[in-house]
Amino acid sequence: MELLRQKVINEGIVLEGQVLKVDSFLNHQMDPVLMQAIGKTFTQLFADTGVTTILTIESSGIAPGIMTALEFGVPLIFARKQKSLTLTEDIFVETVYSYTKKQSNDITVSKKFIHPGDRVLIIDDFLANGEAASGLARIVKQAGAEVVGIGIVIEKSFQPGAQLLIDEGYRLESLVRIRSLDNGRVEFVDE
Repeated sequence: MELLRQKVINEGIVLEGQVLKVDSFLNHQMDPVLMQAIGKTFTQLFADTGVTTILTIESSGIAPGIMTALEFGVPLIFARKQKSLTLTEDIFVETVYSYTKKQSNDITVSKKFIHPGDRVLIIDDFLANGEAASGLARIVKQAGAEVVGIGIVIEKSFQPGAQLLIDEGYRLESLVRIRSLDNGRVEFVDE
């Protein structure tokens, strides 16, 4: 996706520890034109899957997730990382480790929103080690629903997440794939 690729080149900042900071357009300030294009692209990529629900994780997955849900005309569910007084029972819970934040979180989704027979598309902003997407997929399985695909905005291909998800049998589509962040420079897989 060329628009996203140019945003990464022009606005992405490579930090120590193989971290790519994209807070000017994806996960702090958001570019609505880019989010709309992301939603349209995911809809084209997964048009043949019969999606009934989009699932993401708070908070950075919500914008690309909602735009994808809008394009498909289906609801978006986001797994909560924060404890909620209103979400304490009848929930699916999985523990996931955040590579960027270096901490584990329990993520929760109310059982009233995912049902057996649902065809769920998982959308997330980044793929590094695959923890978030894998945790979301486990929630879908707990519900007796089916994961029809996983859409990732930015994949760090030099980390094991993509291969982990492929090995687990999931269809994975990433809008940009990064080969390396060495020497403070973004290098894409297709370069």
